[in-house]
Amino acid sequence: MISVKLDNVGLAYRLYEKLTLTAPDRRLGGLGGKIGRSGGKQVVQALEDVSFELKAGDRLGLVGPNGAGKTTLLKVLYGIYQPSAGTVSIEGKVDALFNINIGFRPEATGRRNIVLRGLISGWTEAEIQEKMPEIIAFSELGDFIDVPFKTYSQGMAARLAFSAATALDPEILLMDEWIGAGDAQFQEKAKRRMDELAEKAGIIVLATHNESLLESVCTKRMTLKNGKVESFITKPTKKVGTRAKT
Repeated sequence: MISVKLDNVGLAYRLYEKLTLTAPDRRLGGLGGKIGRSGGKQVVQALEDVSFELKAGDRLGLVGPNGAGKTTLLKVLYGIYQPSAGTVSIEGKVDALFNINIGFRPEATGRRNIVLRGLISGWTEAEIQEKMPEIIAFSELGDFIDVPFKTYSQGMAARLAFSAATALDPEILLMDEWIGAGDAQFQEKAKRRMDELAEKAGIIVLATHNESLLESVCTKRMTLKNGKVESFITKPTKKVGTRAKT
């Protein structure tokens, strides 16, 4: 059974100050979380007592101001950060879109980068080759699939990243902000694929500031502030992927 469960998860890390001429009270202003002291050392409490549970079909929107802990939480779910408190229990294959360049080499072609991205995500060579035509077609890159990734525009790179990450139907998909992948037509196609993933009993966790996206994509909403859960709301249920009649 696909599921995500967090019990009182916390993440604290030591803060190392760099030598600077900046006034002491302005050196740390850009950091998220809460800054405190432990044993005479400065510590950032990035997450504190975060608990929630998701099941198949849930699409959770993470909201909150910059520095609230949204990206940090996604990285904990993906296993990049290990929590310093609490437990994380995940059942299902996880993939993530945090940075469109992750897993891609600038000098390699789009086609080769599909292979590299797939291998990093744990796909087999056979799975990658089987899905290669579909990924290329979905990305709409055409002949550009065989030119170096470094020549791609931001939109082209995002198309390739989204197409590759969602091609093998990840059971749990983590996204940091909506991928601005090309024009409105491609955006609509990307939303339909997100709907299809959820309909196949997947879980999506999306951090975003886009209110209209939260309304159209997410079934649950969690607000973070200073690394703590301020609210958790479940929206009225409706069949995922259906559209309101006009």
